Amino acid sequence: MSMMYVAHLIEYYLMLALSVIILVLAVWAVIDCLRHGAQRFAQEGKRTKGFWTGLTAASAVVSLLGILSGGGIGFLQLIGACIACVYLADVKPAVSGQGGGWYNY
Repeated sequence: MSMMYVAHLIEYYLMLALSVIILVLAVWAVIDCLRHGAQRFAQEGKRTKGFWTGLTAASAVVSLLGILSGGGIGFLQLIGACIACVYLADVKPAVSGQGGGWYNY
């Protein structure tokens, strides 16, 4: 076995692991989005529930397609990861009532 083969094998499995992590984040975001009522999104001044459900579902689908295509991290998967992380870091705490009120202008 050559060193290049080993390097490519390590790269493949690292990218596959990253793709699985992105999929888990995206599915977590979709499930959490579906748990909350639509009125909570409006009360907190976030976009609509349909908007966030659509974005997070699309990111989950793109992540799944990335895994099925061989685990390569594509540009769309990175965008999907950003969408899921924005939802989990910003929208989820607000609609679940756990917002810290850090930005009271």
